[in-house]
Amino acid sequence: MYRAKAYSAASATSPLASDQIDRRQTTDTDVQIEILFCGVCHSDLHAVRDEWADFMPTVYPIVPGHEIVGKVTAVGAKVTKHQPGDLVGVGCLVDSDHTCPSCQKDMEQFCPEGVFTYNGPDKHLGGVTYGGYSESIVVDEQFVLKVPGNLELAGVAPLLCAGITTYSPLRHWGVGEGQKVGVVGLGGLGHMAVKFARAFGAHVVVFTRSESKFDDALRLGAHEVVNSSDADQMAAHTGTFDFILDTVSADHDINAYIQLLGMDGNLTLVGVPENPLPVVPIGLLFGRKSVSGSLIGGIAETQEMLDFCGEHGITADVEVIPIQQINEAYERMLTSDVKYRFSIDMASLKGE
Repeated sequence: MYRAKAYSAASATSPLASDQIDRRQTTDTDVQIEILFCGVCHSDLHAVRDEWADFMPTVYPIVPGHEIVGKVTAVGAKVTKHQPGDLVGVGCLVDSDHTCPSCQKDMEQFCPEGVFTYNGPDKHLGGVTYGGYSESIVVDEQFVLKVPGNLELAGVAPLLCAGITTYSPLRHWGVGEGQKVGVVGLGGLGHMAVKFARAFGAHVVVFTRSESKFDDALRLGAHEVVNSSDADQMAAHTGTFDFILDTVSADHDINAYIQLLGMDGNLTLVGVPENPLPVVPIGLLFGRKSVSGSLIGGIAETQEMLDFCGEHGITADVEVIPIQQINEAYERMLTSDVKYRFSIDMASLKGE
């Protein structure tokens, strides 16, 4: 065991502050990583403030961060996939049972014994796992991903959550050339969905109520932008979409988007609104439409996503901040005052 610098929150009302945490020494199958950048996900804020207490209560102190990019500094004796000096990433998961049906299908995100990168059970040290707002981390090699060397690392970090969260459903539903795809919301998730859908060859339409984002949507790769508060603009697209990815976490009317789907069209939710979203069944019956959800992706698919990003030069649009600005970043995130993801330069932690 060794001590590592980190930023943690002591309670749901405490700011994130400088701390030191325990990390395990590398076992035979572990990889030790110097963290270079860590993305800031809205889930971090939810967890720090215990806003998901009903189904995922927070254990304090909490060290958030599951969009991790770094450099390998040490490996265990039986590690074969990585070596010191490699650029690697760690996403939302650091362990699973490896044997359940989900794990056997390379969908570890659905493993009933899956361990999240932070606030999950730590079988090595006891207590809970600590995430990427830290100078280093030790992770089983099976959950460490290779990062393409041609990509800007600050922009790679959010791919480990925002990237795979949008890539996975687009892949699952077979988005590709000749299809019309909608993206609801243009934030941390939405901007990645636009980039991926465009790279897959689809005709991409962004739905947003913020006129200030229209130009950005086109810059990111959208072919069209629809003001979702304009009934006429919405009606013009009735029954024309093959697939719609809904990234919005605020309460909203998904029936307005269901009616835009064509026959056998699908709307997938990746946002987590606070309240249930009512669905009018008749909107699904006429056209055999469906509504589904999607949760990040398995390790193999996440590696596929990173490789795809390397081939196509795709990264997240980020604002790089020092760790000392993390509390301000949380407040700005609440008002969507970032385009489109914060990425923490963890070198800023060295002076703590």
